[in-house]
Amino acid sequence: MGKTALITGVTGQDGSYLAELLIAKEYTVHGLVRRSSSFNTERIDHIYQDPQQPGRTMILHHADLSDGVALVNLLREVRPDEVYNLGAQSHVRVSFDSPMYTGDVTGLGTLRLLEAIRASGIDTRIYQASSSEMFGAAPPPQNERTPFHPRSPYGCAKVYSYWSTVNYREAYGMFAVNGILFNHESPRRGETFVTRKITRAVARIRAGLQERLYLGNLDAVRDWGYAPEYVEAMWRMLQRDEPDDYVVATGVPATVRDFLHAAFASCGLDWARHVLFDPKYERPSEVDALVGDASKARDLLGWQPAVRWRELAGLMVEADIAALEEELSGARVRIDR
Repeated sequence: MGKTALITGVTGQDGSYLAELLIAKEYTVHGLVRRSSSFNTERIDHIYQDPQQPGRTMILHHADLSDGVALVNLLREVRPDEVYNLGAQSHVRVSFDSPMYTGDVTGLGTLRLLEAIRASGIDTRIYQASSSEMFGAAPPPQNERTPFHPRSPYGCAKVYSYWSTVNYREAYGMFAVNGILFNHESPRRGETFVTRKITRAVARIRAGLQERLYLGNLDAVRDWGYAPEYVEAMWRMLQRDEPDDYVVATGVPATVRDFLHAAFASCGLDWARHVLFDPKYERPSEVDALVGDASKARDLLGWQPAVRWRELAGLMVEADIAALEEELSGARVRIDR
């Protein structure tokens, strides 16, 4: 019998890639899905299995990190070997507009899950998705010993989650780890995040469907990696003999302007002719530079990134061009009918 894993945030970018990885490793994957009147499972449709299918390896449950009782009941039912907490309100700019919601889901949601694991009495290992945004104003490069100085409600909530995870590890002997992941992107990244916003705009400008792209701070420095590689690091953390906390990053800095240039140049376009500044996309308190030192993950997990930001920009543009062409082709078919 293979292992069983429970993933919160399974419909997100990381959750979908992690589910694929675990299924390939012969896990049975249980995923939490928030109830919605519209379908929100697009990223996992290709691995979804009907409830009537025998021997399923992918099972979805309606639950929410705001409901601690439901979490206890679900944990007792599933009894997972591993729990991956990827669920959150994860948009930094939006966290300034919805700080209370962000604190409840991103911060207290982690505490509810930790307490649900303790209350359910199950023996499991838990991965907490921590974030480079916890470092905020701390100068780079940042590693596991860098003091936190968050600059957003999202970053503050993640710091709360981080220390809650450490506390439950120390207080109750839980196998609980924090993965402090720096920015990681892919074609499955949400369209409101800056990298995907850029690559989607490139595809549409190339096709003549869009002329302008509005962005905020172009001087912010980030450490961008490839999401499918980062979920491998998550899994490796839970295979160790002892729980610990790890930074996951490429260590290669680039500005938003750099990413812009690479994405537009991959199609022979000049970004400066299409990009305009809009102050509404600036944050009340900015994070100037996040660049990770993942030496510990390299030495103890044997993990190293292969895809760097320039290649990442190109593959995301290529995927958005293909998706747009498929969309336009499908639209023409529907019109013909």
